Amino acid sequence: MGSTAKGEVFQPKIITCLREGYGFHRFRTDAVAGLTVAIVALPLSMAIAIASGAAPERGLYAAIVGGFLISVFGGSRYQIGGPAGAFIVLVAATIERHGYDGLLLATMMAGVIMIGLGSFRLGTLIRYIPEPVIIGFTAGIAAIIFTSQLRDVLGLTLPGKEPAAFLPKLSMLWQALPTINPYAIGVALLAFLLIKGANLTRPAYPGFLVAVIGTALVTYAFNLPVETIQSRFGGVPGGLQVPGLPPFTFQKMHDVAPDALAIALLGGIESLLSAVVADSMTGARHRSNTELIAQGIANIGSAAFGGLCATGTIARTATNVRAGGTSPISGILHSLFLLAAMMLIAPLMGRIPLAALGALLAIVAWNMAEKHTFVAFLKGNRAEASVMLATFLLTVFRDLTEGIIVGVLLGAVLFAVRMARLAEVSLHMNMTDDDESEDGLPSGIDPSKVMVFRIEGPLFFGTAPDLIEVLSRAGTIPDVVIFDFRSVPFIDSTGVAALERHVEQAEKKKAKVSFIAVSAPVDRELTQFGLPETRVPRLQTVREAYTYLSAPSPSS
Repeated sequence: MGSTAKGEVFQPKIITCLREGYGFHRFRTDAVAGLTVAIVALPLSMAIAIASGAAPERGLYAAIVGGFLISVFGGSRYQIGGPAGAFIVLVAATIERHGYDGLLLATMMAGVIMIGLGSFRLGTLIRYIPEPVIIGFTAGIAAIIFTSQLRDVLGLTLPGKEPAAFLPKLSMLWQALPTINPYAIGVALLAFLLIKGANLTRPAYPGFLVAVIGTALVTYAFNLPVETIQSRFGGVPGGLQVPGLPPFTFQKMHDVAPDALAIALLGGIESLLSAVVADSMTGARHRSNTELIAQGIANIGSAAFGGLCATGTIARTATNVRAGGTSPISGILHSLFLLAAMMLIAPLMGRIPLAALGALLAIVAWNMAEKHTFVAFLKGNRAEASVMLATFLLTVFRDLTEGIIVGVLLGAVLFAVRMARLAEVSLHMNMTDDDESEDGLPSGIDPSKVMVFRIEGPLFFGTAPDLIEVLSRAGTIPDVVIFDFRSVPFIDSTGVAALERHVEQAEKKKAKVSFIAVSAPVDRELTQFGLPETRVPRLQTVREAYTYLSAPSPSS
């Protein structure tokens, strides 16, 4: 039984679903869900690619190839993969620094990193990223995506290539304000009204697709002077390109390594968050390490076909769940539907106005900003608000990777400080001659000959200084020293080192030392870092420890 469970850790969910029994009824349900998601993904994938500074077909490649591989190898029943809005900032910056070939190389390297993380079962660690960090960088990404759409929504003509960095981008957009195109604004407003109208009157209707088709028809019918996919990119190819490897050298790999790490980190976070959302909606459970391995395979595959980074996407995954998807087959069919659309209606895609896609992404950015949660954190705990703001500001004004790393580090410091305070108020020394309790000393014993230190809370690098301070105030070391560990959930090497220094002092004074009520995890750490049971006996109560330590040694 145990070996079977262990073997299933890396088993794709599609195998589990097929073993459960998969008939025509489930296939029909998955087909409807897959078609629904494909309708949402079609305009969104092109919009994300354009916002990232790439051709629209690059987003479709990621949705088709990456989405297919994520569904085949993934650890979630409902995950839908493809290009994600969260990647826009990172992809745009990578393309600006290293070119599109550099992005493809970084994406492949990120895939290898994610496979490694999943293989070493590190997927579960991503869930420990603090909520303020997630909210901060999500809001930061949303702010950057929103500003990146101003060019197309306003129909601006820029004097040069649009910068990826936030402040230079705003500066160039400000300079280009005199070139505003009122027709582009009108198309963007029409797209916005169509999306909102569809959501309010017919929530089941694909508002994004309605907006794209509607604005394309209006633009074509009235020959409006606005940019379209055709005018900027020359249209959309009618299928996938031949797979291959991007040109690379060891120096190029070294140059793109930080971007590859950032893609892997962000892809892992985004995909596992999406899987968690699907679990909360359905009551299912995903396999996080299998999911990470699938993300790695998908990114290598997507880059081989020239596509953008691929990851599990929350909006499309939630759409799949609401549309009735029952297995990864719906994700596979979503990719096949997108490929069919690309082969059949590619020329029509070229007529889509960029202002409409800009409005679509502006709505996506507004929805992903977690506005209510952001404000709630600002009104709540100051420390958590500071972590969130630091992550947000670094993401917007510096770099997404810096924002995540600094946010996680600040969150870890905040956790350590809170745990240290928890232990600080309850760490104390207690001496007693209460003979009514087994925690007390036997009657008739002079308490001055015994010290009992009761430690409550974790004993780690954050609380070790408090322990040292209390021990230093204890005064003369008596005949017997007892440390009560019953309220210590864990200890690290720094805590053991602080204890060991006091044990050494006691040993020099010929005092006898014992630890009582030590849990198995704490005992392992004590033993590993220099305080094994052969050196310091482990007993259960104060009374037992005193009786044991005060007994004359056999040699005497």
